[in-house]
Amino acid sequence: ALTRSVAMLTGCVMPHLYPRTHEATIRVLNRLGYRVVMPEAQTCCGALSMHGGDRRFARDLARRNIDAFLAANVEAIIVNSAGCGSTMKEYGELLAGDTDYGAKAERFASMTKDVLEFIAGHDLGALGPVAETVTYQDSCHLVHAQKIAQAPREIMRAIPSLELREMAAPDRCCGSAGLYSLVQREMSSRLLERKMDDVRVTGASTIATANPGCMMQLETGLQQRHIRGRVVHVVELLDEAMAAAPRD
Repeated sequence: ALTRSVAMLTGCVMPHLYPRTHEATIRVLNRLGYRVVMPEAQTCCGALSMHGGDRRFARDLARRNIDAFLAANVEAIIVNSAGCGSTMKEYGELLAGDTDYGAKAERFASMTKDVLEFIAGHDLGALGPVAETVTYQDSCHLVHAQKIAQAPREIMRAIPSLELREMAAPDRCCGSAGLYSLVQREMSSRLLERKMDDVRVTGASTIATANPGCMMQLETGLQQRHIRGRVVHVVELLDEAMAAAPRD
C-alpha cells in the first residue's frame, strides 16, 4: 500500500523528449512506498524566463505552481530536471516581499527536492545487477546551484555490477546551460567537444546525468563523434536495478 504522497513536476521538456525518465521516476517512487500525484494546474517552472531576464513572467508562473502544489497536500515536491529544481528552490527569493505569496514561496521551496536528493535518504531495498560501465556528468544546476554531488553517486554505487568511471572534470559544463546551446552556439559546441574528450577517455558505454538539457547535449555529442553508447538520467539506472532485483 502506498501510504505516503509526493507531487511531481511534469515540466516542459521531460514529458516530450524523455517520457521514459518520468516513467522511471514514478516506478522508483512507487517502489519506495510513495503515491505520486501530478497537479493538473501546474505550469512551467519559470527557469527559461529567468534565464531570459523576464522575472515578471517567472513570478506569475511561480505563483501558479505554488497554488497547484500546496493544494495537493503532499510531503514533498519531486523534480527530476535539475534546472527546474534549482529555480523552484529559489521561489522564496523570487517572491520575497510579495505579501500574498512570500511565506508560501518559502514553504514551497523547502518542500522541493531533486529526485536523487530525495531517494538517497531511503533504503533502496534489494537491487539487481546493471552490468554497465557508466560515467557521470554533474548537471551544473544540480552540483553548483543545488550543491548535490554525492546523492547520484551513492545511488549508482549501490547498484550491483555497475562500474562508475569518473571523468576528468565531471562538474564542468557540457555546454547546454539553459539557453546557451541556442544563443551561444559556438561556446556551447566548444564545451561539448571538451566534454566528449573526457567521456571518451573513460571508455564508459553509458553517460548518466540529471537534467534534460544535459541529456540532449550529450546525445548530440555521441552522434557527432559516432560513439556507440547511451545517455540516461541516474533514476533510470536505479529503475533498471529495481526491475532486475530477485523476486521473493
